[in-house]
Amino acid sequence: MRLALFDLDHTLIPLDSDYAWGQFTVTLGWRDADSHTRANDAFYEQYKQGVLDIHEYVRFATEALREKGQAAADAAHQRFMDEVIRPVMKPQALDLVKAHQAAGDQVVIVTATNEFVTRPIATAFGVDELIAIELERDAGGEPTGDIKGTPSFREGKIARVEQWLSARGQSWASVSHSVFYSDSINDLPLLERVNEPVATNPDDTLQGIAQQRGWRILQLFA
Repeated sequence: MRLALFDLDHTLIPLDSDYAWGQFTVTLGWRDADSHTRANDAFYEQYKQGVLDIHEYVRFATEALREKGQAAADAAHQRFMDEVIRPVMKPQALDLVKAHQAAGDQVVIVTATNEFVTRPIATAFGVDELIAIELERDAGGEPTGDIKGTPSFREGKIARVEQWLSARGQSWASVSHSVFYSDSINDLPLLERVNEPVATNPDDTLQGIAQQRGWRILQLFA
C-alpha cells in the first residue's frame, strides 16, 4: 500500500474550517458575535502556538451543534459548504489529490477538525477515507461535547492512522511509501513518521524545520 495523507485546514483549503464554521454560526445568529469571536480567536492563537487543549476546544466548537441539534446543523452545513468552503477550493489542491488517486495511492485526509465539519469537505474533494476527531454521542445520536476515542491531534494523528491501518488488517510495515502534506507545526509527529514529509503552505516554525531538514516545501496557494 502507498499512502498519501493530507491535513485539511490551510493545507488543502486556505482557511481553518473549524474556525470558519464557528464564525458562520455567528452569521446565522446562533452565537453572540463579540463573545464567540473573542473565544474563537483565542483558541485559534493557542492552536497556532501549539498549546491548544483539544478537549476544551471541541466542547466550545460543538456548542451550536449541540444546542440546535444535528438536523438543523446539517442543513446549516450545506449552506456553509456552498457559501464558505466550495468558493475557496482551489483547482491545484483538487488536482494534487486526484494525481495521487490516479497513481493508485490510498488517499486519506487526517485532520484535527471534527467529523461533522470535515466529512462533507472530504466528500467534496472526492476522498472517502477521513480520519477526524470523532464526537461522542448520546443515546439519541446527538453530540455530547466530548471526544470519542483518541483525538486526531498532534501525536494522536499517528495513533489514529495506525488504528485505521489495523482495521484493514495492515500496519506501517505494509506501507511501501507514505507521504504527508501539512502546514502546521502541530503535525510534526506525523510528518516525522512518514517517508516523505511535505511542508505545505507551512507556518513559520514548520517552514524553518523543513528548510533545516531538507523537506520539500509546497506553496499550494501561491
